[in-house]
Amino acid sequence: MRILVTFAVQAEFAPWRALRAFRRMQTRGLEHFVAEVEGAEVHVLLIGIGGKKPWLAAARAISDSKLDLAISTGLAGGLKPEHKIGEVLVAEKVLSARRDVAARCDLSAVETAVSLGAKRVSCFYNANHVVLSAAEKRETGGFADAVEMEGFNVLAEGAMFAEKVVAIRAISDTVEEDLPLDFNRVTTDSGEVSLARVLGQVTAAP
Repeated sequence: MRILVTFAVQAEFAPWRALRAFRRMQTRGLEHFVAEVEGAEVHVLLIGIGGKKPWLAAARAISDSKLDLAISTGLAGGLKPEHKIGEVLVAEKVLSARRDVAARCDLSAVETAVSLGAKRVSCFYNANHVVLSAAEKRETGGFADAVEMEGFNVLAEGAMFAEKVVAIRAISDTVEEDLPLDFNRVTTDSGEVSLARVLGQVTAAP
């Protein structure tokens, strides 16, 4: 089995990477990682916050033969009170930023994730910005369970070269809390977090 997994940034991938013997590689100018996990060949791409890195060309190069599964994963903001920090959610679909179309997850992949401990939910929302305030989260919770920034494109485009697609996210912050930093102002054009910009915000409002 061949599987593609996408994370936004290294910090999301790091805990899993520490548990497996991932090899660092370069494909079409984009860093990616590969390892054998439970008999499967697993490729990991870091696509940047909002999927800003040119990941699709690299994904197509990796999938020179058809992939069995593409997984969009990483962290997400909880949009309903029942979703707590650390919980792993698997969605039936991911709404686009304009909410006019949804990318659907493969139901057999959803059921497999549930059997391994994930909580099944109806919908993730693929926002075009980091949702910072509890007020905006509560509003967005009227139509989605969690908010993230890459899943829709990964599912919609991954379906072109993967037999199945699915979105799985761990909750990093709940609907009741504001984020401590404006992450919309600390990311680079490639979707990386700039330490200098983070320190600038911390210095301005310690």
